[in-house]
Amino acid sequence: MAEGDKKVVRKKRHASRNPNLVRGIGRFSRSVMYARRAMYKWKNRTTKTKVEKKVKERPRATVVKTVGGDKNGGTRVVKLRKMPRYYPTEDVPRKLKSHGKKPFCQHKRNLRASITPGTVLILLTGRHRGKRVVFLKQLSSGLLLVTGPLALNRVPLRRAHQKFVIATNTKIDITGMKIPKTLNDAYFKKKKLKRPRHQEGEIFDTEKEKYQLTEQRKEDQKTVDALLLPRIKKIPQMKGYLRSSFCLSNGVYPHKLVF
Repeated sequence: MAEGDKKVVRKKRHASRNPNLVRGIGRFSRSVMYARRAMYKWKNRTTKTKVEKKVKERPRATVVKTVGGDKNGGTRVVKLRKMPRYYPTEDVPRKLKSHGKKPFCQHKRNLRASITPGTVLILLTGRHRGKRVVFLKQLSSGLLLVTGPLALNRVPLRRAHQKFVIATNTKIDITGMKIPKTLNDAYFKKKKLKRPRHQEGEIFDTEKEKYQLTEQRKEDQKTVDALLLPRIKKIPQMKGYLRSSFCLSNGVYPHKLVF
């Protein structure tokens, strides 16, 4: 070789310690491989698993102390961390870790793209199921505020969940319509009915209070209907469409319908 030429260093190719003579049959026996791998070094050792490596030794909770005196036993087990002698009379409230989960009041309210103010919806649950209603707005709880109106199909102002309605392509223009601000979730909250106290001669009378509509609710229904009915009358055949109820008959398949 010339002086200027450098030696080419070839990297050693990785190979098994026990090459195969034939597929499935190694060159060396099991006892020879025991020596080649130096397994005898690990004979008396036990390998720690991943779980054992992570587990740390717990700190000691007690300590054995020597005690003087002939009748005291010589030793005594003493706690390193003593418990408090006095406890508070009332429990102090503390915030629990919820792993980033927000309460229901802080959930994001998403509305389907097919539901916009003025869209005609078909109710699927409740006593008014199958009836067509007009969507007015979405409340803070995520529920939909809808109305029949009452004068057409006897559906009053009520809340509905967007999961249980079918959004149609029919829409009524309600832009500029002023909906009362009092119509919120607290407005629709039911009051608990109480049983009246027993009086003389009414020992077996156990009837509860009966639910009655308030005057404010009746007035709010009239104001909303008065604003909505003129807009419905402008569209031909809309009154009859809202009065009719939705139902399936023989040979009508819901997945083939276009609402």
